Amino acid sequence: MQDESGKAALGSPAENLVDLNGHTVTQNGQNSTTTPAPQPQFDSRAQSPAPCTPAPIIPREQWGGKYEFLLSCIGYCVGLGNVWRFPYLCYRNGGGVFLIPYFIMLFVTGVPLFLMELSLGQYGAAGPITVWKCCPLLKGIGIGMLCVSILVCLYYNVIIAWTFYYLGSSLQSPLPWSCDAVANVGLCGNGTTGNSSTGKGLSPTEKFWNERVLGVVLSEGLHDPGPVRWPLALCLLAAWVIIFLCMLKGIRSSGKVVYVTATFPYFVLIVLIIRGATLEGSLQGIAFYLTPDWSRLANAQVWNDAASQVFYSLGIGVGGLLSMASYNKFDNNVIRDTLIITTGNCSTSFFAGFAIFSILGHMAWKKGVPVEKVADTGPGLAFVAYPEALALLPGSVFWSILFFLMLFMLGIDTLFGNMEGITTAVLDEFPHLRANPLHKSLFLGALCFCFYLMGLLLVTNGGIYWFTLIDSFSTSFGLIIITLFMCIGISFFYGVNQFCQDIIDMIRHCPPWCTKVLLYFKACWVFCTPFLLLFILTYIFIEMYRTSLKYGSYVYPLWGKALGVCMGATCCLQIPIWAIVAISKETGTLKERFQKSIRPLNSWRVNNLDSTARVEEHMEAERVEGPFTVTLTDMDFTAMTWEEGSQA
Repeated sequence: MQDESGKAALGSPAENLVDLNGHTVTQNGQNSTTTPAPQPQFDSRAQSPAPCTPAPIIPREQWGGKYEFLLSCIGYCVGLGNVWRFPYLCYRNGGGVFLIPYFIMLFVTGVPLFLMELSLGQYGAAGPITVWKCCPLLKGIGIGMLCVSILVCLYYNVIIAWTFYYLGSSLQSPLPWSCDAVANVGLCGNGTTGNSSTGKGLSPTEKFWNERVLGVVLSEGLHDPGPVRWPLALCLLAAWVIIFLCMLKGIRSSGKVVYVTATFPYFVLIVLIIRGATLEGSLQGIAFYLTPDWSRLANAQVWNDAASQVFYSLGIGVGGLLSMASYNKFDNNVIRDTLIITTGNCSTSFFAGFAIFSILGHMAWKKGVPVEKVADTGPGLAFVAYPEALALLPGSVFWSILFFLMLFMLGIDTLFGNMEGITTAVLDEFPHLRANPLHKSLFLGALCFCFYLMGLLLVTNGGIYWFTLIDSFSTSFGLIIITLFMCIGISFFYGVNQFCQDIIDMIRHCPPWCTKVLLYFKACWVFCTPFLLLFILTYIFIEMYRTSLKYGSYVYPLWGKALGVCMGATCCLQIPIWAIVAISKETGTLKERFQKSIRPLNSWRVNNLDSTARVEEHMEAERVEGPFTVTLTDMDFTAMTWEEGSQA
């Protein structure tokens, strides 16, 4: 009779029997010494305490090399915002002066949060949800990250679909949005060749963008999406098929793809900068980009724009960084990687401005208008202003293909990171999917197909209105709140000192400069970063209350803005919901429940395969060895009988 642990049950006859070399004796020394007992029935190993066997750990993938992780993170961070948002913010907020608040916000907010997310993922070797075993109370942060990633993936691949459409159109000569195209002779002949900021008629690029690509002229607004535009729907399908194929084998496949997708945009930027420097009027555009306006430093909006750009361009709080870091080796130098990736990302933003404004300066010179008349941001820059400038260059077809290939590479790398955040979170919660390649592939295929179906709303005639709504609120206040709680939770619940020690444990041979840098990061995590996040959050709420959401001349209705607020609120409300669930699972008073819910679970720190050997190494003294064998002869039993007789 045995219990679940394999030990003999108390009070059973087997409790008092000992098997000694085929002889059965009782613990009080009585009973026959000649009765042989079958050895398999009472194995001495069954009497020893059974070691507690941990649940089997499903092998976790790891990056094929250090450069795969670095390139994946750089490709994830260096996205479309570096090309179409930073240069515009720079010239709008005082030119070169904008770099001062930008780098201050980078080193006080961006780099510390980036290091926190990378370190958390690498140490826990888990995705955005499972990693919160370190503090179960904050599991809602991981769920919130998952919600943000879903919203971002939903609309971000639509940009890649637009890029595909333009890439296919660039194979025509002349370009369909240039004045050389037969359909645009009337437009160009009327002299209304400026872009939308001139207020005069539509330029050929605007006509192509609004009528042929979006079809927005056929929609009245958010309430009137209209039919699906099937050319765009096919481009969106192709984009999701490419994402599926690149991620089919996880980081083993996407880690190889980034060697091309993360480096090609740099090649194109260098080529565009060299080409732009040879154009007439390019210096006018560069001067417009960098001319300082020191008075702008006193404007709070400049500082908010700097903090927001740093925050969003690094991809913090979405779960992608955390997931990619979870596939690192345990002893990877996470501080060094953080400095390399953040420096590379921000340098790319700065140098992208030269590629953009040198060619826009040439277009302004050719038209005889100020640079601010042709400058734009967001999709307006990538799909209207810049294509128009490229159409004015000799060999415009070549430059257009090169530019849209760069946009495709930038977009797909960022989407890799966001999709990795979703898939890692789900696979960690349901490990059997990771163990079965077929089930994992089916899950990824179903996920991509669901995103495609939901994305069809964004490629209708009124899809740009829905695109703008999701883009404006998916990464707004909800994302800031999620990141704020992540910073506070790690600093005060998990413990900032423990977190710093975890980083030192990972680096192992920590050089002196790493220890000193950690003191700076500790100060940021506890004081500076939370206060700056509160500043950004306050400014977002003020702007949300004071201004209306617009796309062009269309003003969003109140119900549309309320829908956007609900999107952001759904993401951040996961934090209190799952905190209540965690507390309700514990026992005791409310204070005791809270204290238990912020303690790491027993399974924390055992996910990383590289750390398994280290855990066993520290537990060596507690290991229970199997009993050794003692061979007894008949003389031993004779001696035992004689001793019993003498005692009697």
